[in-house]
Amino acid sequence: MASKVGKILVVDDNLGIRRALEILLPLHFGQVRTIPSPATLVSSLEQFRPDVVLLDMNFNTSINTGNEGLYWVREIKQMMPEVEVVLFTAYADIQLAVEGMKRGAFDFIVKPWDNDKLVEVLTSARDKARKAMGRDARSGAGRADSAIAGSAGNPMFWGNSKPMAAIRRTVEKIAPTDATVLITGENGTGKDVLAREIHSHSLRSGKPMVAVDAGAITETLFESELFGHVKGAFTDAHTDHVGKFEQADGGTLFLDEIGNIPLHLQAKLLRVLQNRNVVRVGGSEAIPVNIRLICATNMDLDSLVREGRFREDLYYRINTVHISLPPLRERKEDIVPLAQMFLERYAEKYHRPLGGLSSDAASLLTECRWNGNIRELGNCIEKAVILSEGNMLTADDIQLEQAAKPAVTTIKAVSEAEEERLVREAMERTDGNISAAAKILGVSRPTLYAKLKKYGL
Repeated sequence: MASKVGKILVVDDNLGIRRALEILLPLHFGQVRTIPSPATLVSSLEQFRPDVVLLDMNFNTSINTGNEGLYWVREIKQMMPEVEVVLFTAYADIQLAVEGMKRGAFDFIVKPWDNDKLVEVLTSARDKARKAMGRDARSGAGRADSAIAGSAGNPMFWGNSKPMAAIRRTVEKIAPTDATVLITGENGTGKDVLAREIHSHSLRSGKPMVAVDAGAITETLFESELFGHVKGAFTDAHTDHVGKFEQADGGTLFLDEIGNIPLHLQAKLLRVLQNRNVVRVGGSEAIPVNIRLICATNMDLDSLVREGRFREDLYYRINTVHISLPPLRERKEDIVPLAQMFLERYAEKYHRPLGGLSSDAASLLTECRWNGNIRELGNCIEKAVILSEGNMLTADDIQLEQAAKPAVTTIKAVSEAEEERLVREAMERTDGNISAAAKILGVSRPTLYAKLKKYGL
């Protein structure tokens, strides 16, 4: 049996077929979603991000009747070339299915199907898609066009929260422009991820995006790293060096942690941004640079400007469009889907046959504070996957740092009235999951069972 990884999207108007596949396919693949028609196909592709689409050839629509499959093969491949399409067809439509393969479909399956053959074809299509996306087991990475949580090459996860939906609309508007963007947010919210998403949807996407951790560059090397230097400019300058601005010419320059740049170096950065040319250290030639600038920081630049620690003119120069990424605690509905994505990635990487999160694990994760945001959640899931022993990730597998634990007082050394209130609250918050509630309260499962019996809960 194939490892339970990969995402399969089934598009078929036959309810019986969808129900049969909803039973069969989850035995072999990590996530399966079914929809009855192509009416929601585009939004499903964007939200679900499948590896493979199992697509019926005919639907009860007025679009291209009899050839709907061919039409949607083309649409899917134009929208997401890396996604593989397997056509689902009746025997009489085999010629159409062959034509579909010429247009980019991976293969076709004839109804009524053989389960083993269907799984074999979908598995091959999944493996090809994931390799193309950089999601094969060797790398454990995600799609190359954007990112989840700080690693270049992981997919952008938009989720279903209102704040992220608003940000997505903003990105769709500003990505094709050359507008300078300032991204703010707490550590671990994915600021560099969003920067790559903007670049990947810009008119500069075919050119490089050069990322610089401005806070990690020493003051003595700042000008050399950003603007370059000529041979002999200083003791160790044995050759000419092309700086980050020149490396990003034609593309995007991403300056992370811009709030950490010392005040006297901010003036030099501002001059380059105003003149759009650099002079290498030790040189005299002004070299034109054509870059789109995206900056990020976890600091409050408004306060720094008021305190005189960040130049006001530089602040306005980098702040044409301001995007503030919300912390994970303000988008709780996205925690479990994010955790599922991390689980899938690390299950592949560490060869763990995990089918998903148990309900108690999902409840526990949702109640956590995640001060380190998406990065902390990813680290937590990675550790849990490595240590897991069953087919599902449970609350017992999840080891939380003290800072991440749910903000509920434990029931140790409290009055009976307070104890009952805390037990009731923990059970309500976890929808009755004993393991999750016990972790929140800081007691064992048997102890919690005893408390529930004591208070008749």
